[in-house]
Amino acid sequence: MNRSRMAALLTAAMTLALGAVALASSPQPAAAHGAAMTPGSRTYLCWQDGLSTTGEIRPTNPACSAAVAQSGANSLYNWFSVLRSDAGGRTTGFIPDGQLCSGGNSGFRGYDLARTDWPLTHLTAGARLDFRYSNWAHHPGTFYFYITKNSWSPNRALAWSDLEEQPFLTVTNPPQRGAVGTNDGHYYFSGNLPSGKSGQHIIYSRWVRSDSQENFFGCSDVVFDGGNGQVTGIKGGTTSPTPTPTDPTPTPTDPTPGPTDPPPTTTPPPAGGDCMAAYKVTSAWQGGFQGEVTIMNHGSTPFSGWTASWTWPNGQSINQIWSATQTSSGSTVTATNVSYNGTVAPNGSTTFGFLASSTGTNGIPTVTCARR
Repeated sequence: MNRSRMAALLTAAMTLALGAVALASSPQPAAAHGAAMTPGSRTYLCWQDGLSTTGEIRPTNPACSAAVAQSGANSLYNWFSVLRSDAGGRTTGFIPDGQLCSGGNSGFRGYDLARTDWPLTHLTAGARLDFRYSNWAHHPGTFYFYITKNSWSPNRALAWSDLEEQPFLTVTNPPQRGAVGTNDGHYYFSGNLPSGKSGQHIIYSRWVRSDSQENFFGCSDVVFDGGNGQVTGIKGGTTSPTPTPTDPTPTPTDPTPGPTDPPPTTTPPPAGGDCMAAYKVTSAWQGGFQGEVTIMNHGSTPFSGWTASWTWPNGQSINQIWSATQTSSGSTVTATNVSYNGTVAPNGSTTFGFLASSTGTNGIPTVTCARR
């Protein structure tokens, strides 16, 4: 074997080995399903704060910037992903004190930081509020909302003992508006806010799925000062509350437990709509980066194969891919499963990765997928 061919083989082997090491050392991706939108969770409001015209997320709020410095920008590209797949309804003793806002999820620990400058939703104690919660992936289950005790201080990370013992609102299987798997789709329900509260507090949310062990967690920073849902701390200004559209379906009230199995207000996903894809950048360097896509099955039957597709927003291009086969046409990429990862069980997932080139902005594409 001549020297040039030997050098080429060694280079290829080293590239594959480095890719394998990077995959082994990168954090496991979280499935993405939902988070509180009104009152907005830390990840949701920080995502809004960081939105830019280039597609990059660059928070200006100091607390949001500190969270991204610790947890990375992927925590905001996946703002709806604060979950534990093994929670099974467990709370105290399972999620450690000081990690309630991240749900003990290592990819979101920056959102546990004890700070007084998180974006704030301004509310009135005892008033009725129209809650919204992202339905990035639709699941049956129950939502629990707690409020901090009057003795709580924003200068310390949230502990279970900081919360009032009982939730002030519990709702099961609420209706939904908007398309599942978008930044606008959401569950909606109304409830009375706690009375006798003033000043800054945290509304802590838990969403407990009834069809799996997955649970979702989030902290919404609020201040009881007579407000009506206005948000401050985003892009240096104040935003007004999102208006509630008129809907012929009656809005559920706030009894505990809440309404059970109301009729849906959105069209069910079409055949194949139970395939969901989550994109993330695992590492980056000058002129390139490593990415991965997680394919998730949110249906009731196994996949026999899948296809993921996206369009690069900034002229990126794939140099190498593993655990998938890839074709490109201009800026559009199509990736399909290989023989060993086409079957994905219900509530299961599989991941493929790639090395890619980029120049300048490395915007995040929207990835769609379809089952076979």
